[in-house]
Amino acid sequence: MSHPHIDVHRIARLARLELTEDEVASYSSQLDEIIGYIDQLSELDVSGIEPTANAIALSAPMRDDIVGTSLPASALIQNAPDHAQQQIRVPKVVTDA
Repeated sequence: MSHPHIDVHRIARLARLELTEDEVASYSSQLDEIIGYIDQLSELDVSGIEPTANAIALSAPMRDDIVGTSLPASALIQNAPDHAQQQIRVPKVVTDA
């Protein structure tokens, strides 16, 4: 099964990969196999199945939002790699925006 709409050269160029012709042929056949499996899945009858984002039900454990004590500023500043005058020093960042 060949899928002519898959352009391995274009995909490689977008990914900035340099592929040999042998690699292109190998990846083309691998992609054809993958799409073949996807085509097999499209033959399944899923008319009575609700769409889901996950195969199993997931729940996020929640905890109460309780205000607590934090570290004193002096302890945080002492752990910083560079500090001066009770402030954390960071490298200068300049962008051309």
